[in-house]
Amino acid sequence: MPKNLNANHIKDYLVVVGGGAAGFFGAIACAQACIAKKVILLEKNRQLLSKVRISGGGRCNVTHACFDPVALVKNYPRGSQALLGPFTRFQPRDTIQWFKDRHVELKVEEDGRLFPLTDDSATIIDCLMRAAKAAHVEVRTESGIEKIEVQSAGFVIHLTNGSVVECKKLLFATGSNSKMYELLAALGHQIVPPVPSLFTFNVPNSPLLDLAGMSISNVGLRIQHTDLKQTGPLLLTHWGFSGPAVLKLSAWGARILHGMNYQATLVVNWLPEMNKETLAACLGNYKVKNPAKLISSDSPVALPKNLWKKLTIMAGIPYDMRCSYLSKVHLNALLELLQNSTFNIQGKTIFKEEFVTCGGVHLDDVNFKTMESKKCPGLFFAGEVLDIDGVTGGFNFQNAWTTGWIAGQAMAKD
Repeated sequence: MPKNLNANHIKDYLVVVGGGAAGFFGAIACAQACIAKKVILLEKNRQLLSKVRISGGGRCNVTHACFDPVALVKNYPRGSQALLGPFTRFQPRDTIQWFKDRHVELKVEEDGRLFPLTDDSATIIDCLMRAAKAAHVEVRTESGIEKIEVQSAGFVIHLTNGSVVECKKLLFATGSNSKMYELLAALGHQIVPPVPSLFTFNVPNSPLLDLAGMSISNVGLRIQHTDLKQTGPLLLTHWGFSGPAVLKLSAWGARILHGMNYQATLVVNWLPEMNKETLAACLGNYKVKNPAKLISSDSPVALPKNLWKKLTIMAGIPYDMRCSYLSKVHLNALLELLQNSTFNIQGKTIFKEEFVTCGGVHLDDVNFKTMESKKCPGLFFAGEVLDIDGVTGGFNFQNAWTTGWIAGQAMAKD
C-alpha cells in the first residue's frame, strides 16, 4: 500500500524502465508531449535496443502492412481483444508515418513485412536514438532495478548500482524478465507465467534432415490429439522444421506445447489444396500416362523433386520402380503419406535470436485507454511485459510501438 509521505518528497520526473523498442517509443512520446518535465530512461544492460538490432536477421522487421485494426488483432494469439482499441489510435500506418517524419523510409515486401530501405536495423536504432536525444530524454545504461517503493506522491526506484531515482510516474517496458515480474507482483499485479512462443520444432529422427534449406510454399500442419492447426510455408532444417507455418503454430499453441513438454506428433499435409479424391486421381493419371517412367524420377504434384523422391522412399516404393509396376498398395501408402506424414517433435529451438514469450502482466490489471495499471496509479506498461504476443512478421514490434506511444502520451498528462 502507498505510504502517506509528503507530496513534495518526490521529484517531478517521469521514468521509463527498459531500453527496448517499447521503452524508447514510450520515452520519446512522453518527452515530446511534456517538454516541461524530465524524462529518464533506465536500461540494465550496456547495449540499448538489442532486440531491434537482431530483428529480421539484422534488417529489423518494423511492422506489417495490415491497416485494418480488426484484421490486425487476428495476428495476436494473446491480447487481440485488448489491442483493438489501441490500434484504432496508433497502428502500422502511424508507425510508417512516424519514421517517415524522421527521414526513415520503410518498404513493403511481398509477404506484408516492412523493413527500412537500407535493410539495416541500425537505421531504426539511429532514428530512435536521435529522436530520444532531440526530445531531451536522459538515457542511463547499466541501471538495473533493485526495488521500488510506492509512495503517495510517486515512486522511489532503487538501482542495482546503489543510486536512487524518484519519479511521479513510471513506465515498465522491461519485456519478459522474471525479476521485474516479481517486483510487479509485489505491487499487486497478477502475472501470467511466461512460456516461449515463436519457436521451431526439433525432429532429430526426421528422414528429411538431409533436405535442410528446402522451402515448401504451402503445407497443412496439425498437432495430433489437439485442435492446433496451421497452413503456410514450411522450411526444412537440419534440426527439423521451421518457416511461417511452424512459427504460427508454435505461437498459437505456446501453452499447450509447453504443457506437453514439447513432445508431440506433428502431422503434415504436403498438399492441403487437394482433397483425397483429387490427389488419388492425379496419381492414377500419372501412372497411366507414364508407364515406363521411374516413379521417383519426377514429381507429378507441386512438390520439389527431391522431396517427392524422399516421400516415395518413405512410402516403401523402391527407387527404381517404374510407374507401370506401382500397385494399389503402393499408391495408397503414398497417398496417406502425402496427406498425413507424421513426425515426432522432441523439443524446440529459438527462432534465430528472436526470443518471444507469452505471459506477463495480466491484461485485466491494465487500462488500455492509457496503459496505466488498475492496481497501482501512476504505473504504466508497454510491450512484452504484458501478456501480449504476436505471430512473426512485425506484429510484436507494432505492439511495442502502439502501447509505448499510448503510455507515453498518458504519462505526460497531469
